[in-house]
Amino acid sequence: MSRVRYNSGEGELIPIIVLIIINVVVYLAINIAAYSGVNIVDYLALSRATVMAEPWTILTSMFTHVSFWHLLSNMVTLYFFGSFLNRITGTRTLLWIYFGGGLLSALVVLLLSHPLSQTIGASGAIFALGGALAVLVPMIKVFIFPIPVPMPLWVAILIGFLVLAFIPGVSWQGHLGGLLFGLAAGWYLRGRLRVVL
Repeated sequence: MSRVRYNSGEGELIPIIVLIIINVVVYLAINIAAYSGVNIVDYLALSRATVMAEPWTILTSMFTHVSFWHLLSNMVTLYFFGSFLNRITGTRTLLWIYFGGGLLSALVVLLLSHPLSQTIGASGAIFALGGALAVLVPMIKVFIFPIPVPMPLWVAILIGFLVLAFIPGVSWQGHLGGLLFGLAAGWYLRGRLRVVL
């Protein structure tokens, strides 16, 4: 069993920053194209109806946001979850959880969503990071806006998932796939890492 002492310093932020930059660049490209009268979202979003002809959308949908607030909320969460998990597991493990969660998220979307629906956003991959953290450090206290009291991380992740699941137009399928991957990754790592906060 490896013993990992949590580093309270800045840690290695490069992979998180790179992921954020990619998401921001795609967001800007979408909106610049839309301003010019061109819709490129249809070529980036994941849909059961088009995935066989456009298989790249399994990956590109993970970096696609149309709404600024969707982008902002996802990137803020990615920064905090990603930097925290990276300090515990290291960059390689962080990235396989992120992309593994994103891919399982896409698979669940393809299996359970409406055939004509389009799914975009990094939420599935981010829920994978949250799921892993919920297993590795379940009792660490966090805040969820606008609740003014701290709560265990695992409770915050569960509340976040349930609240988002009931918002119309939000892909609970994608969140579920990412969360399941993160939980499984956390259980796998838990037997190999001893986290010392």
